[in-house]
Amino acid sequence: MTNIIKTNKLCKTFSNGGSQQHVLQNIDLEIREGDFTIIMGASGAGKSTLLYALSGMDKPTLGNIDFAGKEITKMNSDELALFRRENCGFVFQQTYLVDSMSVLDNVLAAGYLISNDRKATVAKAKEILKSVDIDESLWGKFPTQISGGEAQRVGIARALVNSPKLVFADEPTGALNSKTGKAVLDALTKFNNKGQSIVMVTHDITSARRGNRILYVRDGEIAGELELGKYVSGNKERHQMLRDFLGEMGW
Repeated sequence: MTNIIKTNKLCKTFSNGGSQQHVLQNIDLEIREGDFTIIMGASGAGKSTLLYALSGMDKPTLGNIDFAGKEITKMNSDELALFRRENCGFVFQQTYLVDSMSVLDNVLAAGYLISNDRKATVAKAKEILKSVDIDESLWGKFPTQISGGEAQRVGIARALVNSPKLVFADEPTGALNSKTGKAVLDALTKFNNKGQSIVMVTHDITSARRGNRILYVRDGEIAGELELGKYVSGNKERHQMLRDFLGEMGW
C-alpha cells in the first residue's frame, strides 16, 4: 500500500516551569493510503500532539514528516496553511461550525477556499451532505437549530468537501451519546470504505473498532500496533482482539 505520511525521529518537547516535557519521542511511523488508523492511549500520552504534528497544525521540535511527497516540517506557516487546505480535512470533538451561517453555507465556505467553480462546489457540498444523512430540510438551518450529532456530521461533510488526501479526527464522538455517536462513526466508515484515508484519536473502544489499524501511544512513543482488517458490524472476534491488545498495552 502507498504511504501518505512517513515520519522520521519525530519529537515534540514543551518547556514547563523551566523543565523539558518530552511529549513525542523519536517516532518513526507510516500512515497508509486507504487505512482507518486509530490512535489510542492514556490521557497525556501524546495522542493529540501526534495528530496535530502529522497534519501540520503543530510543528515538531525535531524530526521530519513526509506528507504526500512533501517535507512539511520545512514549510513556513503560510505554506502549511495552504497545504492543509488542499490536502487535509479536520473533524474535532467540537464542530466549530459558524453559527451565523447555514448548514449548507458552512460546507460551501470550505469548498470555496480551493475552488473557483461555484456550481461544481455547490453540487459537491449537497452530495456530501446527503452522503452523511443530513436531510435537505436542514440545509438552510443554522448550527444552533440542529442536534449535536447532525452538527458533527455537517462537520464531516465540511472536512470531505475538498476531497482531502487524509481526514484527521480528534475524539469526534467524545461529546455525543451512543446513538448519535454511532451515526457519526457510520458516516466516517462509509467514506473509508470508499477509499478515504482517516486518522482518528479516540479513548472509546466502540469508536476504535471502526479502524483497521490501531496504534497505541505510551509516554510519547508508539508502544504497540494491531491490524484488525476492515470493519464488519457485529464481529465479536474483532472486539475481543482489540480488548486483548489494549489489555496488553495496559489500557
